[in-house]
Amino acid sequence: MEDLKDKHTNNGLSRRDALKSGLLLAGGALIMSASQASAASSNAEISSGFNENSVTVAGRRKLGKLEVSDIGLGVQNMSRTYQTTIPLRSEMHRIIRTAFENGVTFFDAAEAYGPFEVERILGEGIEPFRNKVVIATKFGWNIDQQTGQFLPGLNSKPEHIKIVVEGMLKRLRTDRIDLLYQHRVDPQVPIEDVVGAIKDLIKEGKVLHYGLSEPGLQTVRRAHNEHPVTAIQNEHSLLYHGSDQDILPLCEELGIGFVCWSPLGVGFLTGAIDASTHFAQGDIRGIESRFSTENLPKNMALVALLQKWGIKKGATPGQLSLAWLLAQKPWIVPVPGTTQMAHMLENIGSKEIKLTIEEWQQFNNELETIKISGERLPEFVLQFSKVEAPVKH
Repeated sequence: MEDLKDKHTNNGLSRRDALKSGLLLAGGALIMSASQASAASSNAEISSGFNENSVTVAGRRKLGKLEVSDIGLGVQNMSRTYQTTIPLRSEMHRIIRTAFENGVTFFDAAEAYGPFEVERILGEGIEPFRNKVVIATKFGWNIDQQTGQFLPGLNSKPEHIKIVVEGMLKRLRTDRIDLLYQHRVDPQVPIEDVVGAIKDLIKEGKVLHYGLSEPGLQTVRRAHNEHPVTAIQNEHSLLYHGSDQDILPLCEELGIGFVCWSPLGVGFLTGAIDASTHFAQGDIRGIESRFSTENLPKNMALVALLQKWGIKKGATPGQLSLAWLLAQKPWIVPVPGTTQMAHMLENIGSKEIKLTIEEWQQFNNELETIKISGERLPEFVLQFSKVEAPVKH
């Protein structure tokens, strides 16, 4: 089979082009050749997969005291893709198991994905090696635990959290959740009460660590005062990295890990979306203003930057995007999601992409000249981010 990296380097193919050409086949991995690795190591480098102070073994990172693989696998769309199709369940199991065989030990789910069904798929997939992986999942949306119906608003009432966790354990076929996130901060429930319920679950051994997703800054501090927060999970990528100015400094101050959801910009950073792309009905990207007919062509400058540097480094745009995240801090872990075997293998190959310190500086200088137009999410979704929990009286 023709080597994808050579083809990409010579012709500047995006992932979409590579797929059209039949070059990304299931089971094919993107790995640096020995000669490339040797040449790279002779220079001063930032290696996206290594930091001697924070990584216990090669390919591992620390979120607080929790050790995970440097790249995780998000399973959000394994019950229903962005395009609203239903993936083949057995193939999703195969992707999960192949990811594990290739060093992935960190799998990210939520009760809201499906709802419930993604947790079931993940539980089935990891059952043969459950004790060798880290399961992260999330509670917080107001979901009827019997029917799966989404009810208005959020629900982080302590008694509800405990009921939700019992359901999670059954669906995930496990006796404990390694990392339990509050999916969004509930404006009706003091965070002290939420953490109190989680501490009860930790004492019972049903939860080992906890985190928060898209929280307000003061809520993080209050939660951390009650019990150490292991990780914050926010949207973070080259397309949107708004946590740079607030959450990331706070994580560094408090020793909290940071997990990036949508690290590939819902596909945009892979080159799979172009200026003329139209989205299927039901695909949330179709109502995000950054992908509107007016803004999408402007934002393609970011993809062009990735394609240019990808040619230079023998990487796909998506790999370069993930390598950039890994190079930011040793406690940052992206969890790219996919329902394609080739994409999963491509993503975990990102840790092999190496740029020198000078190259990253040049890349970041060019990145700063690009302004992204449009909002990352519709307003009705954005309103749930950066919420502060009410004060406990």
